[in-house]
This record gives sequence, C-alpha cells and structure tokens, in this order.
Amino acid sequence: MELALVRVLYRRGICPETAVKEVEIACSQVTTEEVYEEEDRIRHDIRALVNCIRAKVSENTKPYVHMMATSNDIIDPANAARYKDVVQKVLVPSLVQLEGVIIDITLREADTVQIGRTHGQHAVPITFGFALAGYVSRIGGSIKALKTLAAELPGKFSGAVGAYNASSLFFEDPEMFETEVLAELGLTPAECSTQVIPPEAMTRLLCEIAILSGILANLADDMRNLQRTEIGEVGEEFEAAQVGSSTMPQKRNPINFENAKSCWKIIVPRIVTVLMDQISEHQRDMTNGASIRTHPEIVAYAVHTAKRLTRTMQKLKVDHENLQKNLEMTNGGIIAEPMQLIPSALGHPDAHEKVRLLTLQAQREKRPLEEVIIADSEMQTYLEKMTPYQRQILSNPALYIGIADKKAKTVAERWKKKLEL
Repeated sequence: MELALVRVLYRRGICPETAVKEVEIACSQVTTEEVYEEEDRIRHDIRALVNCIRAKVSENTKPYVHMMATSNDIIDPANAARYKDVVQKVLVPSLVQLEGVIIDITLREADTVQIGRTHGQHAVPITFGFALAGYVSRIGGSIKALKTLAAELPGKFSGAVGAYNASSLFFEDPEMFETEVLAELGLTPAECSTQVIPPEAMTRLLCEIAILSGILANLADDMRNLQRTEIGEVGEEFEAAQVGSSTMPQKRNPINFENAKSCWKIIVPRIVTVLMDQISEHQRDMTNGASIRTHPEIVAYAVHTAKRLTRTMQKLKVDHENLQKNLEMTNGGIIAEPMQLIPSALGHPDAHEKVRLLTLQAQREKRPLEEVIIADSEMQTYLEKMTPYQRQILSNPALYIGIADKKAKTVAERWKKKLEL
C-alpha cells in the first residue's frame, strides 16, 4: 500500500520516478523483525513501518513515503487486499477441492439406498448420495457467497477523519486520487469512510465464513454419527498403525470429523467479537485495536477444517451391508407413509389412524408390517386398487425413494459444472 501511494504520486507529478524505484526496493527489503524492533522503540506500528522504509531510501525520496496518509489509509486497504487474497487463493480453492470429493461420492452413491432419519428416528428411504447432495449444494452456495463478498471488500485513502483533508491540499479531485491508489491493489473505495473503512463488508465476509464452518460441522456431525457402532453405515479409513484409544485396542474413533466440529466451536464465538468490532465512536476509536487482530484466525481455522475434511472424505468407506440392514431394521415399518397415503387417495376416511394402529400391532406382535396389512380385511379393498408400483413398495421399501437418486445426480452435476471440476 505504501508503494501504491508513491506510484500514484509519481503519475500525478508529485514525486520523481526514482522515488518509486527506491520505495519498491525498500519495501522488498523491510523485515517484520526490524519493524517490531522500531515499534518497541516508538510505540506505533505503522510509523515504525514508515521509518523502516524511510531508512532505506535517499533523502530526496523520504518526503514521499506515507505522504498524506493516516495509518488506516495503509492498514485498512492492506487488510482488505489480504483478506481478499486469502479467501480467493486459499479458502475457496480448499473448499472447491472438498466439494469435488463430496461430488464424486454423491455420484458414486446416488443409487445407494439409505434410511432417512428425522429426530434421530427412521423416517422413509433416501439414498446416501442424496444425503450428501444437500452438502454439495450448501457448500457450493457458501463458495459462491465468499467469492462475491471477498471481491466486494472496499478500501480507503481518505485521511485522518475520512474527509480527504490532506489530499485536498494537493488535488482538486481527491476522490479520484483515492481511486487510483486503491486500484494498485485491485480495490475500489468505500462510498464514505471515516478514519477507518465501514466495517460491514468485512463483517459480512467473516460471518459467511462462520456460516460455512457450520455447514462443515454439520457434515462432520452426520458422518460421525453414521460411524456409531450401532449404525455403522460409513467408516473413516485408519492408517495401518493408527491407534483409536490408549486402552481399548478395538476403537476406531472418528477424530477427524470430531476435529471439524471442534473448529466450528472456535469460529462461531469469535463472530461475536467481529460484530462488536463494528462499533467505533465518532470518526474512530481503538476499542477494536487488539480484538481485530484475531480475525484472521477465523479464516485459518476454516481452511484447516476444509483441508482436514477433504483428506477424511477421500478415505470414507461406505458399508452397503449395514445400510441394507438398517433399512430393514423396522421390519417394514418405513412403508407406513405410502400405505396411509395411497388408501387416503382411494377414499379411506381415516387411513392415517388405521395404519398407525397396524404399525403398533406389527411392533407388538413382532411381525412385518406388510404381513399385518395384507392380513387386515379392511385394507384388502385398497390393496386391490393399488397400481403395480404402489403394491410393490409394500414388499420392497427400497423402491420408495422418490427422486432421491435423480436429485443427487442433478445437484452434483450442476455444481461440478459451476465449479468447473
């Protein structure tokens, strides 16, 4: 940002071309160590940076380093540029890689029938690919939002209170000067700033990262729960020498999925700080001076989570035998929905209550629901009127998946195309 300023000062005829070259070389040579050392001496971070740059240029160039700038004319655009860079060049690519892995599994398992669960209870059948397609869509939406929000982060070069006091001493068009300086970093100016950039754009970006982390935690939670001993529908591949417990050799703990949820628990509370940092009295105060420095950690944890989930999902094993076993666990109880809907459509006055009582009977007698329904004289009339497909569902609940298989493929292919995977 300091170099961008000098480049535009040269184009505006304020400083010689030699100043640009000197500042460029100086900026490439400045180290964080020497800036911290200077900051320890003078107790000001940006002035320490300026002093370190000035120490490496000629006397003729020194007046143009940091000319007309207040500290946040440097800090805020630099922050906008680095958050933009880290989201576009690190976070989004990490998410796209994860998305690609989930899309592959979704397409591979689009036809793999799984029992759907609501409230932790068996509901009606879906497919495992369909279960993952929801995450393909949700993560894809976050990728799209992050790209947009990162690209929209504004900058500022409007002086100590945002009114262009300093730059208007030299230019009749201080707003255009600001635009030119920020263009060097690929930024555009905020519509109206104080000493600092209005915080809302950055707040929205960090909140979207928190939303994303919630999606990743939800995915991790689902995969973790599906690994429970009594469910066992998926498994996290273990390395040959990997240990699950220090005392129980049989354990295969889903630690990577648990880690993802743990990182979400770190990220979400930090958003409270982000929202509190939205407040700055008058043209600026320093009540966010320490807390705002922790915001990059939100991005770091999100990147870590995405990469760890990518590695884990790449090794995910799907247990088709357990999927089938769990589908059959209720002894046909999962066809209660179609078995009450079809008679209703055929004129039964209270099919829901009728089938509810039949399911209770089946559970009480430990008999398949199909057997109980077929044996019921009242239901015979409606069974005879069912189409072959409707009648077949009674014997084969795996057919009752709606369009889960097709939907899984459609969603996966759509995002595969959007992300050019």
